[in-house]
Amino acid sequence: MESPAEILPGVIFYSYLSRQRRQKACFWNHHTLVLQVSGEFTLETSEQSISMGAGEMLLIGKNQLGTLTKTPGENGSYETIVISLQEDLMRKIALEEKITSVGKYIGRPNLLIPSNEFLQGYFQSIVPYARSSGASMTDEMGILKVKEGIKLLLLALPSLRNFLFDYAEPYKIDLEKFMLNNFQFNVPIEKFAQLTGRSLAGFKRDFQKAFDLPPRQWLLSKRLDAAKFLIENKHQRPSAIYLELGFESLSHFSHSFKKKYGLIPSHLTKRIVRPE
Repeated sequence: MESPAEILPGVIFYSYLSRQRRQKACFWNHHTLVLQVSGEFTLETSEQSISMGAGEMLLIGKNQLGTLTKTPGENGSYETIVISLQEDLMRKIALEEKITSVGKYIGRPNLLIPSNEFLQGYFQSIVPYARSSGASMTDEMGILKVKEGIKLLLLALPSLRNFLFDYAEPYKIDLEKFMLNNFQFNVPIEKFAQLTGRSLAGFKRDFQKAFDLPPRQWLLSKRLDAAKFLIENKHQRPSAIYLELGFESLSHFSHSFKKKYGLIPSHLTKRIVRPE
């Protein structure tokens, strides 16, 4: 079975691995429920850092960028079940179950879900399907499982109806603040535009006004400035930071760094006198 495996196409996924893996620039188009079966799952965004272990559940808000770190447990096992709460499906559930939001959600965008016996039972009921690659789960059963999960979440945290059933498009947010907090994520300019609630043309226009540079030029310069700071002041090795700062390869990072500063990053590292 390949990892991740689709249990219900586009909706329920099962992931497993035997070594630590760090994924950069993950993007969530939809609200996502993560059930941690074994090992540890860590989510980092510009606003939050959340870790969870076996038996815990995390609700990730839509329209976010972040980094995931997946770490196997002491027994070498890492397993998660991921349920993508796609908007079309959520609208259908809302209509069928007569669920409506009653106000604007103003809480944190990512939430660890307090466990109770109902959610624990729900959790355990999905694991066998996941481990068998969904062999015995029909589409109808899969949708019923998603509905059951939604109802149990609302039972545990009624305020989530405003979180889960808000269909508003991303509003036009503070572009300068967003980019300063998220420049390190290696995603297309189109995705940055979407996340700030703008068309691509509107994003480029507002970006030029805010930074007096085109987006790609500013992103490269900002990432290189951050790299230079980390090498000089935090004594970080170039090979340890280039991915963290949105560069696709060490050679691309080194070439860009030399073009801007006149020397390759490793030469800058050698100049630094490390503290005793």
